[in-house]
Amino acid sequence: MNAAVLHDEVVAARSPWTRVVRAGETLRIVDLEGNQAVDFLCYNAADPDERYSASETIVGQGNIFLTTGTVLRSNEGSPLMTIVDDTCGRHDTIGGACSCESNTVRYGHHTKHQHACVENFLLALAPFGRGKRDLVGNVNWFMNVPVLADGTLGIVDGISAPGKYLDLRAEIDVLVAISNCPQINNPCNGFNPTPIRVTVTAPGTG
Repeated sequence: MNAAVLHDEVVAARSPWTRVVRAGETLRIVDLEGNQAVDFLCYNAADPDERYSASETIVGQGNIFLTTGTVLRSNEGSPLMTIVDDTCGRHDTIGGACSCESNTVRYGHHTKHQHACVENFLLALAPFGRGKRDLVGNVNWFMNVPVLADGTLGIVDGISAPGKYLDLRAEIDVLVAISNCPQINNPCNGFNPTPIRVTVTAPGTG
């Protein structure tokens, strides 16, 4: 049974992407060149107040890392999307998104002008009438954020590689917003942001 391809796009380095993924459809995200973090948010497309929740997702699976079988849960505890396939093996849901402000604090005032994931999310969500109040803790696909021995979080070289991908099945109609991370001040993108590929497929009929 072949899936029907509804959308297939290469998202440029540092760029936003957004789409409503309908219930039963599968979103595939491909790390084309390897070591590229992909910041991700999703929302109930029919209810602007229901959105991805890192805390509900972590509690629901009893693990801070995401991989095959993880259910992305909303702030109401409901399933939004499920990882049905994953060739990378581990993804982050606690590291958050970079912003111009956080870049300044972490890396110095000379980085203030640099484009960041928060700006990408705002660009992606604006056509849907959503703004800063709708931004929450996000998923970082392919990003390696281990908990270090002293309890702090590390941002280190990724464990992904060219062609690694994950598949997310929508459990309800979801609004997906992606920032193909523009960060160049830490190793999350290997200091060199690169393109990704996103496809949306519907179940085949025979």
